Amino acid sequence: MFRASDLPETLPVFPLPGALLLPRARLPLHIFEPRYLAMLDDTMKTRHRLIGMIQPREVPGSETRRLHAIGCAGRLTGFSETEDGRYMITLSGISRFRILREVPGFAPYIKAEVTWAGFERDLGPPESDPSFCRAPFLSLLGRYFASQNLSTDWGNLKEAEDELLINSLSMLCPFAPEDKQALLEAPSLQTRRETLVTLLEFALRGGNNEEILQ
Repeated sequence: MFRASDLPETLPVFPLPGALLLPRARLPLHIFEPRYLAMLDDTMKTRHRLIGMIQPREVPGSETRRLHAIGCAGRLTGFSETEDGRYMITLSGISRFRILREVPGFAPYIKAEVTWAGFERDLGPPESDPSFCRAPFLSLLGRYFASQNLSTDWGNLKEAEDELLINSLSMLCPFAPEDKQALLEAPSLQTRRETLVTLLEFALRGGNNEEILQ
């Protein structure tokens, strides 16, 4: 288990729209761009083997993309290389972080100075959600999956622990990047579940991000 003293002050950052990683969850990725292949090579040489996943943020009226302030660091725990030089990797979520500044340098990928303050709970045991009512939630989820033509193993969903269920759905459901960011920044599992319910309900009503923000 990671301790606060194990967390580095700088991270390689991987901006990927719609890709959400949460603490104690796993994210499979397919890496093929040369700059991120270089990032992986460098990461495997470090003691911590951490990569910061973060959402790009659109700048209105501009083609420029900036980064959201908060992301989640994952440890490289699965790795395989294809014959043509691509990587199939798995990141295991460790802790969220906040970017303080981007670090200048000659690397082809982004490095950032980060702080882990405020996310101490991420390094602890799995969270629970005492007010979680599973039956109505699964009913809502079933309607959402039907509307999106999605399928799942309902037996596993019914038996999954609160955190595994809520975080897995937050990561897997095809929400917009800004919605994924809201799920990431939720301060507790209960808040994330409430945000997830709101997103599911808006999707079923044909809502969009602007309506949610209002």
